[in-house]
Amino acid sequence: MTDSTNPEPPKEPSLAEALSTAARKSAFAHVPPGETPTVRALLAAIGGVRGLVEALLPGLMFLIVYTITQQLVPSVLTPVIIAIGFVVARLVMRSTVMPAIAGVIGVAASAGVALWSGQAEDNFVLGFFINAASILGLLISLAVRWPLIGVIVGLLTGDVSDWRQDKAKFRIAVITTVMWVGVFALRLAVQVPLYLASQTQALAATKLIMGVPFYAAMLWVTWLLVRAAYTPEKEQH
Repeated sequence: MTDSTNPEPPKEPSLAEALSTAARKSAFAHVPPGETPTVRALLAAIGGVRGLVEALLPGLMFLIVYTITQQLVPSVLTPVIIAIGFVVARLVMRSTVMPAIAGVIGVAASAGVALWSGQAEDNFVLGFFINAASILGLLISLAVRWPLIGVIVGLLTGDVSDWRQDKAKFRIAVITTVMWVGVFALRLAVQVPLYLASQTQALAATKLIMGVPFYAAMLWVTWLLVRAAYTPEKEQH
């Protein structure tokens, strides 16, 4: 006789499991809480050398082309072409293409806004909304007493909610989340006045400086602060 019992369908991952998976794909996952961050881990968190180039080169080329030509179309289309080239390169090398595709979408959307308005500085408008949305999300997490950095670290360690009862961990989560609010707010405070003054070249330059470099520096500081709260007890003696 054959067993007519149907095999049980695979269980759908719970919300906590899905969030944990997402957290493990984040930049914070490159240094387990409690361990000392390294330059190699920091570079991996921003996508390695390739990720660094893909993040910086389109913006750099906008600045160079606009400085030379003062023309909207070549200035916004050159980064799009470069971003598409990154996708093609990843396909040829048979590596994951999603980071490059995300880059194309972002660069193309920004270019589309600028071409629609006819103003080169509008190439940066979407970035303002992203920074503002980031600030709002972080502030909401603080208001409901689930600071986002603590949530991410908790998902990475499997300590989904107990960390909120640990005063040291909760305090570090609040501090680091506030610091990330500061990063996004500082970007807006510097870049929006330049946008309103139509200082396109200065805006492009500050976006480069306050983009990956600011992100990497803040990530490093966050890792160090989180390590202070998550250092294993055996290392404290």
